[in-house]
Amino acid sequence: MKVLVTGGSGFIGKHLVKRLLERGDEVQVVDLKPFPDPEVACVVGDLRNRETVLKALTPGFDAVVHLAAITSVLQSVNDPEGVFNTNVLATHYLLERCREIGASRFVLASSNAVVGNVGSQIINESIPLMPLTPYGATKAAGEMLMSAYSASYQMLTCALRFTNIYGIGMQAKDSVVARMMKAALAGTGIQIYGDGNQIRDYLYVLDAVSSIELGLSLDASNTLTIGLGRSVSMNELYDLTCQATGVSIKMDHVEAKAGEMPAVIVDTSKARSLGFEVAYGLEDGLAATWLDFQQNN
Repeated sequence: MKVLVTGGSGFIGKHLVKRLLERGDEVQVVDLKPFPDPEVACVVGDLRNRETVLKALTPGFDAVVHLAAITSVLQSVNDPEGVFNTNVLATHYLLERCREIGASRFVLASSNAVVGNVGSQIINESIPLMPLTPYGATKAAGEMLMSAYSASYQMLTCALRFTNIYGIGMQAKDSVVARMMKAALAGTGIQIYGDGNQIRDYLYVLDAVSSIELGLSLDASNTLTIGLGRSVSMNELYDLTCQATGVSIKMDHVEAKAGEMPAVIVDTSKARSLGFEVAYGLEDGLAATWLDFQQNN
């Protein structure tokens, strides 16, 4: 299979490219920055520019894995038009180019942010879309575009609604696991919003890559909720990270952020019924991530 990976120079993308190459696929990356291995074909450019899409996605490609996006909720609130152009307009350009050249598969890295705040309700694929932020809305829009191209042009599409992805190679990230690891390494502290009882699901990056492989293999278009299937509170995550690092990380509770979701609890049974399996529990994943931070900082 000849696959274009957008955002392939990023955290998840580098792992995906490695996995695809190992299994014998022909891979090209398109990203704002070069791929670290010069042996991997890479088009450097902005997908909001249709010329970049035309250059990166030429006849002969079978599939696109679309990882490139602005994922910051705060940035989406402050610059909704900019985030729309990056997350929606670029998705449209890619889908339209797939239609033009006959690329038959399209996998999107989506998010459970498309469903908004459902309280402590378990999140699955049947919950109505009701995003609360421009970021969530752009991911929902991407899913709707894929639905239209699947129905109108028989494209096989798959939206993967990821929970929080962490793991080796995340040193440049500013997510909570990365912040905790950096604090443990530097001997500094972290802040936890509110009482720390808000719960989230954390998925190891190599399991996320496995779900993308599944998305590329399906014989019908689909939407899948992807996560570990185990939600923990911020306080529990803090304790587990202290155990994994062997460091008593300094921690302060600060005022809760307005509108923060109290819980993200996901039901991954649909994905599991199609063959998705998690290889890394949270304790194992945190231990591997800590080892990587120690070796690569």
